[in-house]
Amino acid sequence: MLKLNYPLAHINNPLLKTFFCLLLIFIGIPSFAQKKFTISGNIKDAATGEVLIGATVRIKELSQNGAASNNYGFYSLSAPEGDYTLLISYVGYVTVSRQVSLHKNVALDIILNARNDLTEVVVSAKGHNNDNVTSPEMGVEKLNMSQINNVPVLLGERDILKTISLLPGVKAASEGNTGFYVRGGASDQNLILLDEAIVYNASHLFGFFSTFNSDAIKDVSLYKGGMPAQYGGRLSSVLDIKMDEGNNKEYVVEGGIGLISSRIKLEGPIVKDKGSFMISARRTYIDAFLKASSDSTVKGSKLYFYDLNAKANYHFDDKNAIYLSGYFGKDVLGLRNTFGTNWGNATGTLRFNHVFNSKLFSNTSLVYSNYNYTIQSFLPGNDFRAVSKITDIDLKEDLQYYINSNHTLRFGIDALHHNLAPGSLTSNDSSSFNTKVIQRRYGLETAAYVSDEWHVNDKLTLLYGARLSGIFIFGPGTFSTYNADGNTLSSKTYQSGDVVKSYFYLEPRLSASYSLNDQTSLKASYNRNTQNIHILSNSNSSTPTDLYAMSSNNIKPEIADQVSTGYFRNFDENIFEFSTEVYYKWLQNQIDYKDGAQLILNQDVESQLVYGTGRAYGIEFYLKKKYGRFNGWLGYTLSRTERKFDAINNGNYFPATQDRTHDISAVGIYQLNKRWSFSSTFVYGTGNAVTYPNGKYAIGGVTTYYYSQRNANREPSNNRLDIGATFEGKPHKKYHSSWTFGIYNIYNHRNPYAITFRDSKTNPGTTEAVETSLFGRVPSVTWNFKF
Repeated sequence: MLKLNYPLAHINNPLLKTFFCLLLIFIGIPSFAQKKFTISGNIKDAATGEVLIGATVRIKELSQNGAASNNYGFYSLSAPEGDYTLLISYVGYVTVSRQVSLHKNVALDIILNARNDLTEVVVSAKGHNNDNVTSPEMGVEKLNMSQINNVPVLLGERDILKTISLLPGVKAASEGNTGFYVRGGASDQNLILLDEAIVYNASHLFGFFSTFNSDAIKDVSLYKGGMPAQYGGRLSSVLDIKMDEGNNKEYVVEGGIGLISSRIKLEGPIVKDKGSFMISARRTYIDAFLKASSDSTVKGSKLYFYDLNAKANYHFDDKNAIYLSGYFGKDVLGLRNTFGTNWGNATGTLRFNHVFNSKLFSNTSLVYSNYNYTIQSFLPGNDFRAVSKITDIDLKEDLQYYINSNHTLRFGIDALHHNLAPGSLTSNDSSSFNTKVIQRRYGLETAAYVSDEWHVNDKLTLLYGARLSGIFIFGPGTFSTYNADGNTLSSKTYQSGDVVKSYFYLEPRLSASYSLNDQTSLKASYNRNTQNIHILSNSNSSTPTDLYAMSSNNIKPEIADQVSTGYFRNFDENIFEFSTEVYYKWLQNQIDYKDGAQLILNQDVESQLVYGTGRAYGIEFYLKKKYGRFNGWLGYTLSRTERKFDAINNGNYFPATQDRTHDISAVGIYQLNKRWSFSSTFVYGTGNAVTYPNGKYAIGGVTTYYYSQRNANREPSNNRLDIGATFEGKPHKKYHSSWTFGIYNIYNHRNPYAITFRDSKTNPGTTEAVETSLFGRVPSVTWNFKF
């Protein structure tokens, strides 16, 4: 019988021990006649010393024996006693081989060098070689920063969120907006993590730019289907973003100067080869142009954002490392002597990595997240200040146990405390109220999960597990119960620490990959997710004033069940990848608002809500070229997203706001030579579902519009072509520079941002529609430097 290198006695938590024992019994670890040993270690970048995520390690003599480095660069694989050749590969790096004599457990750190030749990968959305075919995961996209930095975007600001909106199954919320929808889910159904901390509003300047400064980012993974069991809390997707850890070899300064913003990054060793730090900052200077304006109504106004990323790490030895990272960002917008608003995110993550032995890896995290906004009015007689915020503290323990070459076990626990302050309004006007406060809400989300990646044989691989999630809603506060009409049935006051309501759900996860041959596979997945934090908004996209609500005695956790299946094919020696995925998603306990609902600063906001079901289904096509001077991808999505509420549209299904029939995206990148590269993107999408008035009537000379069916109309379709070019400076030993040029919306197509209705000025008896567009043709130029 296989002897476990790590005794269960070392696991003190009884819940973890129970999960661990049950899974070992379930997978039925077979006996081995031949003794096996383990190779383990970290995979790092030779130039910076940073760990590499998702690097592949294979044994040449055993074609099916391989592993990938985890989110912290650690890998482990086992094989029978003998002499082998290890092959280590990673996107954008030189593949290396190592001779290993495996007669005992071996600790082996791997150092990889980046490639610089023109045939190297510029775009690759999943792994290396044929990993996209063999991996059991579905609906997963992994993006490297060279890919993101080459995609032309608005005003030259390299943007993670705008890049992922070019992938099939992902749709931008609106023109120029960083909000996005994934497979029919609303924008608040995406879990966005920055070094494990939740980012609630990932946008600057009302969504025109994201909060993620690409200089500070190392790795981006998007899960839109087949979500692994370690993730939970949202229905549609997980966007997992990891920050740079810093260069532990030498000090480096880099940055860029653009038309509306500048950025700078400093990184270097704390102790060479043992610890490093990274600090990155970015700020816009639109306010400088406002100060120079001769318009007295604009001069003195404020319009800017800034953000700061920082990270440090220290490796005590080859088994223990500590990481500390943080983000702080703020938007400030104000019209002189009229109004002002600011909003921002702050996160902090303290992590401790420990390698118990060659098979067991642990990551312990303490995470802080805060999102807040303030709105002020300075008008005489209407002077007020409104504030809202949400604060989280999260404690997590994640473990990976590399049982053998066929099984990799992940298990862990999570406790997330929410402190939600929906809003307070303070007025200095003595003729009205002085302060109005919406009661705070407190909750504790808990979870325990376990999953196993099982290589059943040369053709079949399974990734299966479950997540047990729950939420406890606590006092203090008064909680009312409402009927379907919004009338109060009862109210009860709870003291601090009293449990008002609790919910528990089991979330099974299963993905499978069956290889038809080395280049082709069929995949299928099923997963269930629940969500306890909800946005109440009647806007098409995320805004700073969105109202957050927690599951309660009235609001049940949202539930989504998704099934998907797909065909994956590589050809021409893995230069090209093709995939098509079909999905169907059932949605329960969906939340919407009644017609004419008052959501802002409403103490009884839950009385304004209705609850129903939904469905989303579609098919995605994806073709990408990974190697050579010219590469890129083409994506197409055909989909439908609908909701159903008894109190809306007579109880019939209607299109959700994010419903779009067709979505097309094309990205091309061409490396002309070592100094010039060119890129372009084209997007086309069906217009958003909207509600237009069916009629109007006048009361006291004021026109009032009548609306009937929800989202029964469509905005015009969206389409746009962007182009970009990068010119690399002459190589120098001490510094490097480049110029990035771009034109957003080169043929100046006016995509609709909003459509409003008004009485015709020439014929008051008729109504005219007014379409607002944000951007025409927008050029950009940025100078980038590094030394």
